[in-house]
Amino acid sequence: MTQRIEDYAVIGDLHTAAIVGRNASIDWLCLPHFDSPSCFSRLLGNESHGFWQLSPAGGEDAIVATRHTYRGNSLVLETEFDTETGTVRIIDCMPIRDSHPHVIRLVEGVTGTVDMHMDLAVRFDYGEIVPWATSTDGLLRMTAGPDAVALWHRVEPVGKDLHTLADFTVKEGQSFPFTFVWYPSHEQPPPPLDAFYAICLTETYWNEWAAQCTYEGPWRDAVVRSLITLKALTYEPTGGIVAAATTSLPEVIGGSRNWDYRYCWLRDATLTLESLMRGGYFEEAMAWRDWLLRAVAGDVSRLQIMYGPSGERRLEEWEAAWLPGYEGSVPVRIGNAASGQFQLDVYGEVMSALYASAHAEGVQSRAAWGLQMELIKFLQHGWEEPDDGIWEVRGPRRHFTHSKVMAWVAVDRAVKTLEEWPDLEGPLEDWRVLRHNIFTEVCEKGFNEKVGAFTQYYGSDQLDASVLMIPLVGFLPASDPRVVRTVEAIEKGLVDHGFVLRYRTADDGKVDGLTGREGAFLACSFWLVDCLHMIGRTKDAEELFERLVALRNDLGLLSEEYDPYAGRLVGNFPQAFSHVSLVNSACRLSGHDPLAIVSSDGPHRRRVVEHSISMLPSMGRPKGRMRSTVIRRRGGSRS
Repeated sequence: MTQRIEDYAVIGDLHTAAIVGRNASIDWLCLPHFDSPSCFSRLLGNESHGFWQLSPAGGEDAIVATRHTYRGNSLVLETEFDTETGTVRIIDCMPIRDSHPHVIRLVEGVTGTVDMHMDLAVRFDYGEIVPWATSTDGLLRMTAGPDAVALWHRVEPVGKDLHTLADFTVKEGQSFPFTFVWYPSHEQPPPPLDAFYAICLTETYWNEWAAQCTYEGPWRDAVVRSLITLKALTYEPTGGIVAAATTSLPEVIGGSRNWDYRYCWLRDATLTLESLMRGGYFEEAMAWRDWLLRAVAGDVSRLQIMYGPSGERRLEEWEAAWLPGYEGSVPVRIGNAASGQFQLDVYGEVMSALYASAHAEGVQSRAAWGLQMELIKFLQHGWEEPDDGIWEVRGPRRHFTHSKVMAWVAVDRAVKTLEEWPDLEGPLEDWRVLRHNIFTEVCEKGFNEKVGAFTQYYGSDQLDASVLMIPLVGFLPASDPRVVRTVEAIEKGLVDHGFVLRYRTADDGKVDGLTGREGAFLACSFWLVDCLHMIGRTKDAEELFERLVALRNDLGLLSEEYDPYAGRLVGNFPQAFSHVSLVNSACRLSGHDPLAIVSSDGPHRRRVVEHSISMLPSMGRPKGRMRSTVIRRRGGSRS
């Protein structure tokens, strides 16, 4: 059976990720990429849908105690089982790939003698397809259609009921390596990796990457683990960052609010960029920026809210009816129909992210500026239209307050760009007028005097946590009485058991087109931390932040939401937006200024002056870049 979401860990190779339970069972793995069909799907079903477990023989009854931890600041996972006869350790990792994706598992005898059992069930295409298996000494092959996997081993496997089983005994000081690899079925399996060497290289890679973190505040461990998680969710060939490694983990157990998060959301752009730069990871931030530029290129009137890891646009949604869902939470959705929605806020996210990256570099790309001008050209009238909103509601389109605020952000960043880079061309005065008009309308129609707060949409009396972004994006200063009243109203109306809801769901589904409740949205809770700090209530902000940090599992991971009634993490896992928000809040509370990371005269400025679009190799180092004309911002300091 599947475990609680907080009992899982993640390992990955910067192309995909595996979800590993406390019981040392890999219950979810998509190969060869994040958004590929899964070959292990027990996370959303049962044993018949695929998993790979290594554990003491006799199962839970034979286990006295279990521990799991990451090796240092890495994604090398160690799970230890104590039994009556000894202790055994399982080391799991996915080496940073050169070509094929590998999963390395090493069983080590720590003390005494432990009888072990392996149960492997590969099920391609989200648990539906049973492969054809062939076995020779030390090599097991499984093939179906275009997919094939090979398992190199030193045990004696047997086939039973469409599972591959093996029993073996490990003594103190003894080890059994397992190398699992995916490859196209028309090719021969690649040779096995040396498990000991692969684990060592993987651990070294992650520890060296984590050592580059520049944050030195009181929550360094939480920040570093969050940044590692963010890196693990990065599709290295393009720099895109997926929202999570999973699909359809429910927002409440047994509910139907289950979505596919293995894609890249534009709404995350600015906050993700800021968190990476705050952590000192400028190259990763610029890779994300470059992915953003490529993904949104084209007809800006057809800008999507999300794209595939390589910038794919077609993300058709369908349901895997044969999967019973996580703890019975159906449907299991593959793809995401929200990709076809109109969300006005993404224009603001894109403009803000491009502005922030250019500001940090001290340079501007003419090609990127041409795209930005087209975005603003569309917004000159597009901002007046109703949209589907940041939460991707499936009810009627409305004039959502947050969407209008982000339209203002888009125009504001365009105005500031022209003011700071006078050599660029653009209708500055017209844009100033447009910015003023949007600002005036939002203040008149988005603020409800009776409620005493900015509300969900024009004319609404309902609260929405997205308006917490108003001071964070600079629409109004935190000292503005309307901002203070809004923060206080959200504290009273949207805080449930100490954590923030996105909005109050209703059984009639009039706003979001859905029924049933959801958990507290963790990113929104971090936004409240930021706002409390900005309005001078730093003690309250720190107390809320500590409660949020305490929700992480014992490996430092967060999902999308927390259900205070069930006392459990819910939603897709691990969730990039939750970890991004944790990093940003920690930096704000501790006074860690991202601008100090990359000064106007720093090495990154000199290095990227003549480059705009990155092409990154497998180990995350710059390999080559496409040249683009840039314009240097006048003056050396940031205004």
